[in-house]
Amino acid sequence: MKKGHLSEYFTNIAYKRLSAVEALRHRSSQHEFNGVNSLKGLLGTARRKFAATFIYLSDDRPEPVTDAGFVTWYDCREGDPTRSAEYRLYYTGTVVSERADEHDLLVIGRRPDDSLVVIIARAGTTAENQVAWLFGINDLNVPGYAVRTEEEADRTRLAFASRQVLELIGIEVEEQAPDFLGLMLKKFGGRFPATRSFSEFARDTVRGVLCARDDPDAVLMAWMEQEELLFRTLERHLIGDRLRQGFGDDADAFISFSLSVQNRRKSRAGSALENHLEFLFTARGIRHSRTAVTEGKAKPDFLFPGHAEYHDPVWSAVRLTMLGVKSSCKDRWRQILAEAERIPDKHLLTLEPGISRNQTDEMRAKGVRLVLPRGIHESYQPEQQAWLMDVAGFIGLVEGRQS
Repeated sequence: MKKGHLSEYFTNIAYKRLSAVEALRHRSSQHEFNGVNSLKGLLGTARRKFAATFIYLSDDRPEPVTDAGFVTWYDCREGDPTRSAEYRLYYTGTVVSERADEHDLLVIGRRPDDSLVVIIARAGTTAENQVAWLFGINDLNVPGYAVRTEEEADRTRLAFASRQVLELIGIEVEEQAPDFLGLMLKKFGGRFPATRSFSEFARDTVRGVLCARDDPDAVLMAWMEQEELLFRTLERHLIGDRLRQGFGDDADAFISFSLSVQNRRKSRAGSALENHLEFLFTARGIRHSRTAVTEGKAKPDFLFPGHAEYHDPVWSAVRLTMLGVKSSCKDRWRQILAEAERIPDKHLLTLEPGISRNQTDEMRAKGVRLVLPRGIHESYQPEQQAWLMDVAGFIGLVEGRQS
């Protein structure tokens, strides 16, 4: 097990596509996964009952469907010494198994505490792509289960985007920066600062010498990684203080506090990305306006060269550029279609890995070009990657229009 690697959270995994008899209730009521002999490397050879968390992922729901249950691993011929072993994997019925369908991706992961996580991701979705990318799955057309060992998981280092996928399946990432805690408590007075101040602090404390003139893709991700690490460190400390105070019998207060934590995480990630991009553009001398009003109440995240040029009817539209920024896309990318009517071809920068082919095809048809840091491109299919733009490419485009 290596700190900061996938093996810290999963010792090994197995995966396959579900068959009709496994997924469709009218075809079978056995609650068994088939073709399991290859799972001996994952589950051993002795009869075992594992506590399991079941997770169903699709693009139709903003949050995963989760349920608790058990998985039983056994040799159905263990009492007959004259016959060779025949292993079976039985699972309890859950709201997750009720949603499973033929060809969905099934991933069974063994956790360091010896529990299992059973993930079912709907075929052809962004969720499936993200799970496959996280676990290094690229051979789903072979029959039966494929198994990834702990040694392979040791080679998978977690970065910003892969940590987001881990949290999508309910795995809380534990990485922290305790060396900075005292400095943050002193600087920010024991509370969360304004997002701009925190982003500046993250850039100032990132390890190594980085500047906006360096590789913009690597620099942007280094800043985002540092801010995420610092934020989680401060958050854990401040949440711990609040939990130690307790909530007594006030369930509403606890629920309100929990929701505030989740909402802060979501809003802060988007603000941090915009803050670092704004600093990057300014440092490179790129003229821009942030959240300038275009038509009606529309406020695109960034306009290039700016608000004045956009509203100048003499200024050529071909020299205007719009950039929407969303740390995660989902279906929200369509929001930018109503922004900046003078600019038909829009750009959208996101940190979302593995968006489905259907979604990116629709983006292309609607005149939206997706911009991602170069390291996330590998989570997309090869035919998608040829269309993606990296941060350096977008900066070059804008600089060319402003020269």
